[in-house]
Amino acid sequence: MSHNFVARMAAGAAGVATVSSFALAAPAGQLTLTSAEAANGKMMAMEQVLNGFGCAGGNVSPGLKWSDAPAGTKSFALTLYDPDAPTGSGWWHWVVVDIPANTRELPKGVGKSGTVMLPGGARQTRTDFGAPGYGGPCPPPGKPHRYVITLTALDIDKLPVPDDASGALVGFNVGAHSLAKGMITAQYGR
Repeated sequence: MSHNFVARMAAGAAGVATVSSFALAAPAGQLTLTSAEAANGKMMAMEQVLNGFGCAGGNVSPGLKWSDAPAGTKSFALTLYDPDAPTGSGWWHWVVVDIPANTRELPKGVGKSGTVMLPGGARQTRTDFGAPGYGGPCPPPGKPHRYVITLTALDIDKLPVPDDASGALVGFNVGAHSLAKGMITAQYGR
């Protein structure tokens, strides 16, 4: 499948997405991403767990800090994704775009939709819960799930996605504009 065909399909299907050299993009570098509330291979605390779907957590987004943004960074995007959700396509728990290039942290709790101001025009788009804002882990009972927090440095100021864009549409556009990534893969099970 040619790059031009994929770009035309994405632009036509989304109605708003434009793709620049997605298939030809260089591999992304690495950002340093840290959190006091989420760590690689560690269980997320009840404070970050969803309050709903049978879970009784605090549903507070973790605080995040980062460094080592590459030259040319014009904005950042943040996603929290569960690849182990029993949906056939995973589960998008948090999606934030248009984070200004001079930002180096998101404080704990900033993901609460409608109550906390995001820095400089950043936007939270729709999660798989059907609304913008942070939705914490709440997997079905059984094996713990992985919760992948990814911060991506982008070569564009504003992603060309609507405010109600799905995590998959945001992810596609992030991939087309990625300069560097930092990741934390935490866990949660019940």
